[in-house]
Amino acid sequence: MESQRLRKRVCYLLVFFTISLIISGLTAVPLRWEIEILQNLWGEGTWMEQRCAPVAHWISLVYRALTETSEKYPFMFYGTDWLAFAHLVIAVAFLGPLRDPVRNVWVIEFGMIACVMVIPMAMIAGQIRGIPFFWRLVDCSFGVFGFIPLWLSRYYIRRIIALERAQGKC
Repeated sequence: MESQRLRKRVCYLLVFFTISLIISGLTAVPLRWEIEILQNLWGEGTWMEQRCAPVAHWISLVYRALTETSEKYPFMFYGTDWLAFAHLVIAVAFLGPLRDPVRNVWVIEFGMIACVMVIPMAMIAGQIRGIPFFWRLVDCSFGVFGFIPLWLSRYYIRRIIALERAQGKC
């Protein structure tokens, strides 16, 4: 009975993680529309400029760059289409642990490793590309918040394994 309860928890966590991964990936497609919303809410000339000018200036710079790029070089956004596709492909990998979390715990561990790798990637590549530190922290948060449900899933799977061994099922 305890094993079934833990399996449900794992299922809920993995469904949450997978949906979050899909949504995160899909946000890479309508970039110009998204940055226009941010520009109108938090860019230069808004309340954000008085509260936190670096954020407002960064958003406006990104808005101008995306607008100009989409007008002159729309093919550049093909790269973000592939980014979205990669998120969807990775999400498919989590179907295995949904079906059999014990046998496919390696997928969860792979996801945990990927989440940890987000941090040095954001810090190193972000520095090289001139991304402000505060925005690199936003990017790092995806790794941190993605790690939590995966770590909990792995914890519950280890408990399932221990319970099933104690019952002679493994």
